[in-house]
Amino acid sequence: MTKLTQSEFSRMDGADVYQHPAFKSLIKRSMRYLASGYPVHFTGPAGVGKTTLALHIAHKRKRPVLFLSGNEGLSNEDLIGAFKGYNRKKLNDNFVRTVRKIEESVSEEWVEGRLYQAVTQGYTVVYDEFTRSRPDTNNLFLSIIEEKVLPLYGAKQEAASVKVHPDFSLIFTSNPTEYVGVFDTQDALLDRMITIPFQHVEEEEQIAIVVQKTGIGNSKATAIVRLMEQVHRLCPDDKKRVSLRTSIMMADVVERYDMPIDGDNEDFQNLCLDLTLHHLQKCETEDLREKILKLCKNVEGDV
Repeated sequence: MTKLTQSEFSRMDGADVYQHPAFKSLIKRSMRYLASGYPVHFTGPAGVGKTTLALHIAHKRKRPVLFLSGNEGLSNEDLIGAFKGYNRKKLNDNFVRTVRKIEESVSEEWVEGRLYQAVTQGYTVVYDEFTRSRPDTNNLFLSIIEEKVLPLYGAKQEAASVKVHPDFSLIFTSNPTEYVGVFDTQDALLDRMITIPFQHVEEEEQIAIVVQKTGIGNSKATAIVRLMEQVHRLCPDDKKRVSLRTSIMMADVVERYDMPIDGDNEDFQNLCLDLTLHHLQKCETEDLREKILKLCKNVEGDV
């Protein structure tokens, strides 16, 4: 769980690419929903930019941002806080020599979780891949969304809950349920958020993202994105795809080491295989390595 500062976020923010009309519309709608008090949920295949967009929108709200990453081990104690025992204090009053007065006080020691701080101070929370957390942990968000309170399970204090700050907002992201390590989400929770499905990002948008993330030229980004799309078509199973992340990684290495995008270049051939073969190795496709290598070799000349 990480709180992102403005400077940390600026290094990963894709402000230019989000001027694309498709992104501008999505951002505008999401900002409206959040301002109206509704959580937003981006769902779709890995590598299509859900998390980056969620962080961009969170940053635009001009509130502190808390990033939570879903996982099976995440508990209510991690999110809310926990009772850690008691603090015992003694006051030994010997002001008058013949009179000794001892006062003892005991107070509960409660350690606040990061979500507690976010809820009470009006953060924007990006809960990434929330379906990787157990449903009983995510039940906590039902009270936050519906009753606008954060229940303090396990606290031994009078208040059983705290009120949600009016500026508090939630952005969820998730992968499809067929992904490994993903739990089914309660209908009650899904019913309380606005879910926006992410499908395959169009080529023009992919190119813009690759250029923004790596600083590579537009022509090289175009060649990489189109090559990755050809490699993806080798696998009949759409879930075993090379993602947009693969294009970004290839562009980053190519730009960093001034590597030619040339099918005759051995370094480029190895890079192409290293980035793609593992993702598609479970596809029921014969001679997959040779087919990928052939596509890489068909990239003509140094773009």
